[in-house]
Amino acid sequence: MSAPAKERLQRFLRRSSTSENRITEVLRQYAEPLPDLESPDFGPLFDRYADARVVLIGEASHGTADFYRTRAAITRHLIEHHGFTIVAVEADWPDAGYIDRYVRGQTNDDWKAVGFKRFPTWMWRNTDVEAFAQWLRRHNEQRAPKEHVEFRGLDVYSLRNSIAEVLEYLGKTDPELAKQARERYSCLSRWQDEPAIYGHLVERTGKDSCEDAVVNQLHALLSDRLEMLAQDEEALFNAKQNARVVRAAEQYYRAMYRGSVASWNLRDRHMFDTLQTLLEHRGPNAKAIVWAHNSHVGNADATAMGWRGEFNIGQLCRSAYEREAVLIGMGTDRGTVAAADDWDGDMYIKDVRPSRPDSWEHHFLKAGVPASLTDWRDFRRDDLREALGELNLNRAIGVIYRPETERMSHYFETVLAEQFDAFIWIEETRAVTPLGDTDPAGSADETYPFGL
Repeated sequence: MSAPAKERLQRFLRRSSTSENRITEVLRQYAEPLPDLESPDFGPLFDRYADARVVLIGEASHGTADFYRTRAAITRHLIEHHGFTIVAVEADWPDAGYIDRYVRGQTNDDWKAVGFKRFPTWMWRNTDVEAFAQWLRRHNEQRAPKEHVEFRGLDVYSLRNSIAEVLEYLGKTDPELAKQARERYSCLSRWQDEPAIYGHLVERTGKDSCEDAVVNQLHALLSDRLEMLAQDEEALFNAKQNARVVRAAEQYYRAMYRGSVASWNLRDRHMFDTLQTLLEHRGPNAKAIVWAHNSHVGNADATAMGWRGEFNIGQLCRSAYEREAVLIGMGTDRGTVAAADDWDGDMYIKDVRPSRPDSWEHHFLKAGVPASLTDWRDFRRDDLREALGELNLNRAIGVIYRPETERMSHYFETVLAEQFDAFIWIEETRAVTPLGDTDPAGSADETYPFGL
């Protein structure tokens, strides 16, 4: 255990009921009640983040409608009033690309007919994402193409679809390079439906890896030759990013067999690198809003995750952008959530158990403000930061929720003052509503070992 981790553990063990009461009192003092999402008073609460380069908005579960709706309302205000130009989400690049092309008017195709067809379908195929996509399309229709807001995916799991998109682009642009790409990707193609087997064979049995092939293919897409041939800058950018996903996915499925820390870090490094690529592509005035789970958004260095060697997007953004990165968490006490019992299982609407007495959620509950924003970036709030500098449990529900083992499966220790810059509290929440039926054949074509 590292020295900082030991210090935090000692503080946890020394904690008294006096400090417990102090936390609740200070939260009650600083918690700002949240107006209704449609109220004209809601958006201005978030004007304080207008000058940020990146605003990361978390969620305590992937299946809670209130988190999606609140996040969308904040995002709409930051786009309309403060010039944010990118919405980057914890989703696969090709699937998010269907929404991106739709909201920027590049196609009239229904993104729901082709996107997000594999588990967990409800995470992005839900009524709240559909409502935001419709709003963003209307918003973009009133602006010149160069002012359109993008909707992009950050994640690493789309091995099959990303290979297909690279080959499709090259097939239209440069048949010779397309032939080379097919040869290079043939090393991985046989495993694209079950890439975890590829990782096992390389790491456990000594099979030669495909790393050189996918790296060479990425370099080919970054070459001057394609830049000169490109007639559609956006299509070339999309192909390059898909090639980056293939490279990261190849590394990820090998890293899985070196332990969860290695694979987690590779995934979050890829998401952070993708975010930086998007900002660079958009230009010096680009400003991004990130939608991801609290476990990705909050600074991992202030959590049990970080103490075992994991980092995340929030930590990397805080290091890269300092105060120009704002990390906002969200939490709830109880309600319902859309989740599965196991990976690739059926979705259920489950009851969320009331928060544990030794959790941050329980402190917000005792503060007595049913919906609130608590912000401690203000330099004058030293007493709030001090109170939130204690160690408590924080709940994390991904696409899997197992209430019967909730303490072990869904709680981890955090120092809230260092994990986030602000926290949105919604005492009772409701599950998302999935969009229609999905293709049962669209099951996971990649192993996704984390529910977050």
